[in-house]
Amino acid sequence: MTEVVPASGTVHWVGAGLSTGSGLAGLCARTDGVRLWHRTTDRAAEALDRLGLTGRAAPRAYTLDALTAELAPGDVVVSMLPAPDHAPLLAACVARRAHFACSSYVSDAVLEQVPAAGRAGLVVLTEAGLDPGIDHLFAHALVARAREAVGADTAASYRFTSYCGGVPAVPNDFRYRFSWAPLGVLNALRTPARYFADGAETVAARPWEATRRHVVDGESFEVYPNRDSVPFVEQYGLPPAWKPVGFVRGTLRLDGWLGAWEPVFEELKAGDDARIASLARELADTYPTTDTDRDRVVLEVSLEVSQEADSDAADDQASWAGSYLLDLVGDEEESAMARCVSRTLALGVRHILDGTLPPGLNRAAETAARSAQWLDELADEGVEFTVRGDG
Repeated sequence: MTEVVPASGTVHWVGAGLSTGSGLAGLCARTDGVRLWHRTTDRAAEALDRLGLTGRAAPRAYTLDALTAELAPGDVVVSMLPAPDHAPLLAACVARRAHFACSSYVSDAVLEQVPAAGRAGLVVLTEAGLDPGIDHLFAHALVARAREAVGADTAASYRFTSYCGGVPAVPNDFRYRFSWAPLGVLNALRTPARYFADGAETVAARPWEATRRHVVDGESFEVYPNRDSVPFVEQYGLPPAWKPVGFVRGTLRLDGWLGAWEPVFEELKAGDDARIASLARELADTYPTTDTDRDRVVLEVSLEVSQEADSDAADDQASWAGSYLLDLVGDEEESAMARCVSRTLALGVRHILDGTLPPGLNRAAETAARSAQWLDELADEGVEFTVRGDG
């Protein structure tokens, strides 16, 4: 196995948007080599001042060429830019032998560069935010507990759900406020969702049409499938001897969201790209997240496993169920979303810095042991969650 390039201690945090929060401050407390790249040096300095980090990180005006010129072997580049910008950044990292980290899903363009990065001894950390990120940690931890309780070779069936949403802490009539790219929110709803339901692979061409009621701690929400859930069966290490009755990763919204968004859905059905882009701007202007608004993040990941009727196992081991619940509200200093995304990503960067992540692709913490470690560390840093279930 290729040895990992030793970390230099220098971290280039690229972008200072709404998800850049206390995670950056945590990195500044652990290394003197943090540089914050933003549209201009003044904007970067303003962001550092807002975060209370003036003098603790160096502001920089971002262009890809300017960043590339400063990269040295073992540096870590943290991309908070939109997903299409990740691949060019990673290419620069591979050329300069620097590590790369982001909170986004792995794109095909990023995936194409992973083999070269791995051969060069570079860490490519992705999906290390909230969703994706903390949801992965919860899932790996749940599957490990269930495997130990039920047995990986035992014939069984299971139901797995992972629902996450950023919602207003104080509900409005629209049941939502926009805090990130509004066009991305609408386009996600236009993307078919693939998942398991009633033991069969299912596709929802219009994900909102699969919306159902979901109760968390006695509170009613609405949930719908999102993206392609099927590859995560293997990624989470669910045993082949267990068959999915249900497996879905999806989005959580406040009760009443489906009705409030009916006019939006009618526009989405028309499928006019120009109109959808215009609608996204209109909605963001009408329902923005302001400085006085408080956001709420709810993430629940659950797993239920039932042994087959002809199993020889004892009755008291016939089924297992467990869940993790994160329910946080933002405050004056930081949104709940920024806290979850930035602290998780910063934790991953710290593990690049200490050399404990292997070269190549890492989607958050991809083993049960490492997931347990990360969850303990996040809990110590104020990302609180509840664990329920057997074992």
